[in-house]
Amino acid sequence: MTEETKKDFTRRITQANQSGLVVILYEMYLACLEDAEGAGENREIFRDALSRARGCINELMGSLDFRYEPAGSLLQLYLFIIGEMAKADSKVSREPLKICRKIMTELLSAYREVSRQDTSPAVMENTQTVYAGLTYGKGELTESLSHQGNRGFLV
Repeated sequence: MTEETKKDFTRRITQANQSGLVVILYEMYLACLEDAEGAGENREIFRDALSRARGCINELMGSLDFRYEPAGSLLQLYLFIIGEMAKADSKVSREPLKICRKIMTELLSAYREVSRQDTSPAVMENTQTVYAGLTYGKGELTESLSHQGNRGFLV
């Protein structure tokens, strides 16, 4: 994952509501899978990418609300994915990751739709406001930040 991608995820997290955070976790997971698949023969990079992907799954599992029906089914899917990632890790094989990508891509699509309908406010308060498109250069879009003091921390 590039530094620019990490910065983009960080910026999006500061502006996201609850369902938006879930979408970002799915996207981060898929980016980590992409890193693992692109690691070539470098086992260290492969395992590091899988570890970061596992962290995303663990965060998704921790955020499940078992008062609602889909939580149990999602937990089973997440546990299955962790098992497939363990197979990939032990065999240094990208084959088990294909099913993980398929499942998570479908879930991402569903959560994107939920996120579009979610009108709740951002989870983080007192963050910098991002204005996209106010300035631009040849072939690029620059985002401007409105300085609002202490960047998300209430004092």
